[in-house]
Amino acid sequence: MDAAGGSELFESYEQDYEAIKVSVHERLNASGSQTGEIKKQTMRAIDREIDEANELLQQMEMELLNLPQGSRTRLQTRLRGYKADLDRLKQTFKRAQSTSRSTSDRDELLGGASGGLDLDAASMDQRTRLLNGTDRLAESSRRLQDSHKIALETESLGAGILTDLRGQREQIIHSRNTLLEADSNIDKASRTLKGMARRMATNKLITASIIAVLVFLILFVLYSKLFS
Repeated sequence: MDAAGGSELFESYEQDYEAIKVSVHERLNASGSQTGEIKKQTMRAIDREIDEANELLQQMEMELLNLPQGSRTRLQTRLRGYKADLDRLKQTFKRAQSTSRSTSDRDELLGGASGGLDLDAASMDQRTRLLNGTDRLAESSRRLQDSHKIALETESLGAGILTDLRGQREQIIHSRNTLLEADSNIDKASRTLKGMARRMATNKLITASIIAVLVFLILFVLYSKLFS
């Protein structure tokens, strides 16, 4: 999901937003020389694109929730810039709309006979906007499903890691207990060996004493026989 510390999906939203922004600027520039129904269609197209841009910013904001803190902080700054940029576009569009309405009112006064055609065009435009809204809703639902799937995969991975860590902790505790038990056994063996060494030294001393007494007795007996 991450790409160079960011999000491929977030960058895709950014590219879509930049494309829409360029299109809005082009339409706004073109609307200055347009009149009548063509200008109305341009204004409606700009309105749709601004709605799409606003939805893209909302998707960017949702995508930030799935990113680590470091990437999220950096991308939030870019997102704030996009929001400020979109607000300026909306203000420019409102001014263009105000100018367009004034021109439209004047045209309606001068050309009331074209009212039926305008109503048909408005109905078609409304239907087109409805279809576009449905498409955008489906796309948003798909992106939400993708985000939910990624969240579930991340949760499953985290659970697996926690299970592994728990198993490793139990192994470490078991190893520590084994070492403590071995250390205790070593201490017991050391004490036993020291006791055996003391007993051996005592036995040697007793043996030497007995031998010395026997030698003394033998010498005493020999001396007694020789000089008796």
